[in-house]
Amino acid sequence: MSVKRAIKRYNRTIFALSAVYAVTLFAAIYVFNHRLVSGAVAVIVSMLPALPIIGMFAAIARYLIEESDEYIRMMEVRKTLVATGFALSIATIWGFMESFEVVGHVESFYIAVLWFGGLGVGSVVNRFFPPRAA
Repeated sequence: MSVKRAIKRYNRTIFALSAVYAVTLFAAIYVFNHRLVSGAVAVIVSMLPALPIIGMFAAIARYLIEESDEYIRMMEVRKTLVATGFALSIATIWGFMESFEVVGHVESFYIAVLWFGGLGVGSVVNRFFPPRAA
């Protein structure tokens, strides 16, 4: 697969999944605010906004597999590793502080938000700390 084709597919997929996320999130908020569901249906509706986010993770994985330029692929893998370390580090620190009642509770879905923010941190790392030749 050509480099341009892989990134175009990735961008289309992320855009579409972002739209699905917005629709499912607002729909779930509406449904729960108006108490329109309960029981098993409530469980299903509560999970709907998570599905496009999971799809975004899969789209990133597919892009990494399809990217034919080895340097670009390595930089993208590096970015995802930084994002993972960033999100897991903050979640771990917050979890301990929450356990010791130093801070309040934060919903766990924010870990994904941290991870996506960590992609930005990874981009900065890639920009200012390029890999050295072996």
